[in-house]
Amino acid sequence: MGAVIFSDVHADPVAIRALASCIKTQSFLQTFGNVDLMVNLGDLVHRGYHPLETLEVIRTLSHEYRLVSVLGNHDHAFLNRLPVSGSDVASIYRHEQLRVSPLISLLDSLPMEWSDNGMLFVHGGPLEMGDQTLRLKFWQRLSNTAGESVTGYNYTAAMAFDALAVRGLTHMCFGHQHQNICCQKMPGGIVQKPLDFRRVTSKREDDEYDIEAARVLLDVPSLLRVGGCNGVEPEFAYTDFYTFWFIRISSRN
Repeated sequence: MGAVIFSDVHADPVAIRALASCIKTQSFLQTFGNVDLMVNLGDLVHRGYHPLETLEVIRTLSHEYRLVSVLGNHDHAFLNRLPVSGSDVASIYRHEQLRVSPLISLLDSLPMEWSDNGMLFVHGGPLEMGDQTLRLKFWQRLSNTAGESVTGYNYTAAMAFDALAVRGLTHMCFGHQHQNICCQKMPGGIVQKPLDFRRVTSKREDDEYDIEAARVLLDVPSLLRVGGCNGVEPEFAYTDFYTFWFIRISSRN
């Protein structure tokens, strides 16, 4: 099974459309494999200016693929009218229009996490810490030191691997912090694996997108944080649960 994973679209329909087009190209399918599943790691809304258009793309993708979504902290904040930094007056105005649209149902009743093939999919982190807002899973943040923070509870890689092991899980795929990272539990300890992004050579001259990818073998327990699918170089990932690819769209013509 091949899964495309994305996170932190933040009301950027151009970015998620680029992803949707990219994964249909022959060069993508020949390089990575078929797409049987799409996983949205949360934060479809806030900060950007086109939430309605973004959710329209998500609705279309849900008709084309099996789509699994989990709740992000900005999704939760929007639904519950909680103040979160990062959205200006224009963004707030556009999001208020979303409240009267039936598309808002795409954000209702989303789970905090989902797991498959030994991998946990979650927006922020894996810890069970009660119902205090900044300790909920979609607010948790990977850090070098553990402790409370005004932006969400910070957990360490060691804490995450321990939480996964208790549940019989091996890997965790998450977003939230907009920067890709791979931490692996090796026999000698936990290491951060350098990500070697390389341009994927197109097999077709008429391909619209240039992409770069970094490959990770899932032969040891791994924490896989996916970069944000927004802006001029949207990022996402692909996995067959044996290999994991961090992917960046480096050109959107």
